Amino acid sequence: MANQPYSTEAAGTPDAMSGLRKFPPQGEAIIHQVNWLGLKTLYMKEVRRFFKVQTQTIWAPAITTLLQLMIFTLALGQGGRMVLGVPFATFVAPGLIVMGMMQNAFQNASFSFLSGKMQGTIIDFLMPPLSEGELMAAMIAGAVTRAVLVGCAVALAMFFWPGISLHVEHPWAVIWFGLMGAVFLSFFGLLSSIWAEKFDHNAALTSFIVTPLTMLSGTFYVISNLAPVFQAISRANPFFYVISGFRYGFLGQSDIGHTNMAVLHGALGLGVLNAVLATITYLVLRSGWKLKS
Repeated sequence: MANQPYSTEAAGTPDAMSGLRKFPPQGEAIIHQVNWLGLKTLYMKEVRRFFKVQTQTIWAPAITTLLQLMIFTLALGQGGRMVLGVPFATFVAPGLIVMGMMQNAFQNASFSFLSGKMQGTIIDFLMPPLSEGELMAAMIAGAVTRAVLVGCAVALAMFFWPGISLHVEHPWAVIWFGLMGAVFLSFFGLLSSIWAEKFDHNAALTSFIVTPLTMLSGTFYVISNLAPVFQAISRANPFFYVISGFRYGFLGQSDIGHTNMAVLHGALGLGVLNAVLATITYLVLRSGWKLKS
């Protein structure tokens, strides 16, 4: 990259005996600092890729989420039903927003590598002078960007929905749980794109893991209505903490626990989980598993 810092060796130093320039051995790193230009370029490539078809990648998920809101509100919110002290539509709206964010973060992160392997263009990701960390950061940032745009589109549409209040009680919780949920699914999507060998594999993960875990995470109900065994199962589901924590940011109430400390513990747990996934993803990228073989 033209604007990146190079070491003296990388540029080539004259040999006193032969007068020729010596270059580092093949495979030795030339760029010894963060390749910000390359990272930004890959990030912009990812953003432009989904933004070119924004009707499908941003606005279509917003319409789908609004349809879910309408159906569940008509089915379960009749008669002035209150949940956590607010109308049912207000209760369910934050969960639908962050659910749409997570699902689209997964779809974005799980597409690029898989399509590259299927089309034979994976070399376009592996050849540029990007480290595994830079490659991972750009891909995750692109997926999170799409998630945030989808969340904003859904929230904007819900703002005009009658009977819904999106008043924010705890802005930090909205930002933290929204971003942590998007990052969590982005890492999961990136790992799935490395593992998958065809689009059917990716679709299976969406159908049998991502969608069930989001639908059974307390988006449309509070887990206190469940039997103790199923409450324990719900608390083992990371999606539950994302949705309940995000809802806490709007309503000031959550079924994670009866105290604010319980919500903080959930926030810390999601941060640790994402750190673990980041480490695993980095190590997998570094190994070249199913990418370089």
